[in-house]
Amino acid sequence: MFPIELYFFSFIGGAVLSAASLPLWRLWSLRIGLLDAPGPRKIHTYPVPLAGGLAVVTGLTIPIVIGSAWVWLGPLPESFAHILAPGLAKRGWQLATILGGAIAMLALGLIDDKRDLSPKWKFLGQVLIALAVAASGIRVTIFVENTVFSYAITVLWILTITNAINFQDNMNGLCAGLGLISGWFFAWHAGLEGQYLVASLAFLFIGTLAGFLPFNFPNSRVFLGDGGSHVVGFLLALLAILPDFHSITSPNKWLVVSPLLVLAVPLIDLVSVILIRLRMSQPIWIGDTNHFSHRLVRAGFDNSRAVLVLLLSAAVTGAVTFLK
Repeated sequence: MFPIELYFFSFIGGAVLSAASLPLWRLWSLRIGLLDAPGPRKIHTYPVPLAGGLAVVTGLTIPIVIGSAWVWLGPLPESFAHILAPGLAKRGWQLATILGGAIAMLALGLIDDKRDLSPKWKFLGQVLIALAVAASGIRVTIFVENTVFSYAITVLWILTITNAINFQDNMNGLCAGLGLISGWFFAWHAGLEGQYLVASLAFLFIGTLAGFLPFNFPNSRVFLGDGGSHVVGFLLALLAILPDFHSITSPNKWLVVSPLLVLAVPLIDLVSVILIRLRMSQPIWIGDTNHFSHRLVRAGFDNSRAVLVLLLSAAVTGAVTFLK
């Protein structure tokens, strides 16, 4: 059974709540001065509210809270009851950890947006959130049954993906677009593997990004900011862990490396930029204009076309994961 209605409602609910709340969060950001000012590495010429992450988390939180309450308090439609109830019984605590981690990542990013946190404090915050996720049971094993190794590789994975996606928040639509495309592939993989709760979470997540994108691409009235990009990266990292990508019975030869292929564009960009900064003896945490998007613009593309090229590339590498 493939509960397409559940996925549809998840996607639409996330999109509607994200889009509906965004104007309110935008006004709030303007009022408190949560703005991204123009600068040497910026493509905008006026302050832009950093409200996107708040809208995304709003679109994520409300359906999860309402849906969880509905499952426990009922009555739930019979077509959904046998799908959601077992998943929440098995992974309810993990779902709470995911939502709490997303809110914590949002808060960490918002503090950085507002007060410009030092890299060490931001890194420490990311590590603590990743450790909490690992402690909840959401961990990478890679066939190694060792708790210490599992904790270490999980924290490393979450930090890597979170920062790789954060690096992509450099042009309108790029970070959210990569999040939507990657999340779409994770959603379908989870759905095809019969992991309905994970798939529903993924469709809800990409719905929140779909609700945000019209406000951000091609012309931007609002940015994700560090708060939003942290949330997008964090959730993609977890959506890559939650589905069962290492089934030895699956005929899909790409299954084990699926997360790497789905996230190939931000991961390769991350490695490329770090190598460039090391070669130039620059701190790896200091931003520059050596990302793929910037290099495409220098090659003659305008900003929107550069973003679309990268989104198409992400779609192609993600599509490879469905080849048998």
